[in-house]
Amino acid sequence: MKQQLGSFVVRWFLNSLGLWVAVRLFGTGYSDAQISQNSWGFLIAGLIFSIVNAVLRPFIMVLSLPAILLTLGLFTIIVNGFMVYVSLMLAPGMQMTFWNSVLTGLVLSLLNYAVGSMLEIRSAHHHKGV
Repeated sequence: MKQQLGSFVVRWFLNSLGLWVAVRLFGTGYSDAQISQNSWGFLIAGLIFSIVNAVLRPFIMVLSLPAILLTLGLFTIIVNGFMVYVSLMLAPGMQMTFWNSVLTGLVLSLLNYAVGSMLEIRSAHHHKGV
């Protein structure tokens, strides 16, 4: 349980950082000063995204399974973008177009994949006593 909480916290902060990077890259109409002043907003948005991803994403994946199968998995990019879009709609003071959310979803997916791989490697080394 302690390890799961630690993993969630790491993902939360990395998702917050990923959202900050995505807003800088893809823009949302915010100035650089507004982005810099809104660090708490990115932490809140990262938390919302982490919760939405953990709770809502499995249901959306099951519902979109026919589209995912027909597109040989490419529809998961749209699902990830939808998760970002919903999360930013729920976050106070955050907004992004749907297609920029899809691009952000790609960034966050790659980030989460990298973090997940590192956590698995670390866990495997920990269990072996290395």
